[in-house]
Amino acid sequence: MSTDKPIILVTGATGQQGGATAHELLEKGHRVRAMTRKPEGEKARALAARGAEVVPGDLDDPASLERALAGAWGTFAVQNTWEAGVEGEEKQGKRFAELAKKVGVQHFVYMSVASADRGTGIPHFENKWRVEETVRGAGFHSWTILRPVFFMENFASPWFLPALQEGKLAVGVKPDTVLQMIAVRDIGRYALRAFERPEEMNRTELDIAGDQHTMPETAAILGKAMGRDVQFVRTPIEEVRKWSEDYALMLEWFDRVGYDADIVTNEKRYGIHPTSLREWAGGASWR
Repeated sequence: MSTDKPIILVTGATGQQGGATAHELLEKGHRVRAMTRKPEGEKARALAARGAEVVPGDLDDPASLERALAGAWGTFAVQNTWEAGVEGEEKQGKRFAELAKKVGVQHFVYMSVASADRGTGIPHFENKWRVEETVRGAGFHSWTILRPVFFMENFASPWFLPALQEGKLAVGVKPDTVLQMIAVRDIGRYALRAFERPEEMNRTELDIAGDQHTMPETAAILGKAMGRDVQFVRTPIEEVRKWSEDYALMLEWFDRVGYDADIVTNEKRYGIHPTSLREWAGGASWR
């Protein structure tokens, strides 16, 4: 990695989206500054071993953010609703954008959510739209907003994996609902393009997806990858609502409207071949 290249600060560098982006940037020889709350953790040490500058930073600690941002040309900004809460995530997102502008960041890449611009009424979509508004109005030399759909990685997470290991894909949507999804590796590839072609990607607001299936189709694909029979089971939306009103509203919106990323056009325009669910599932860990 050349030290004469501009610094790109990646937030959430040990998480899914930030980790995928850091990987792509390092692979191409970019100068990565990886921000994490756990700089001594295993994932952070792995990034350091690949040449990243690992720095501590907390999205709720403005002083740590200013230190992390100092001298950076570009930054990858991502926050997590499920950790911070809807209001907390919005505060984090707006604060980070404002601080990035204050310290002189030139190119800002913000990770939103697909359909944030469509007035969904879903709290954790609407708050990202308000963060987008802050990014658009901050006055950066250039900025890009990427809006990914549902992560394929969710299926291997504690949200779904225990039921899958029992042969059930439990989701609170209708069996004929088609859900767009994306592998986080593809998110990293789109972010890489945003940093390597900032003028071309300036003011781009792009919904991104890699594949789309109904849940019965998804269950069959996951089952084949896992080497077992998996059946789709529709979770009653009332049960979902007991856990999270926000999540229930999203599932109801999936049934009613759904994402509308243009997978074919995006591949043609940006040259990024999307990862299919079959490809992702075949390489995932199902233990």
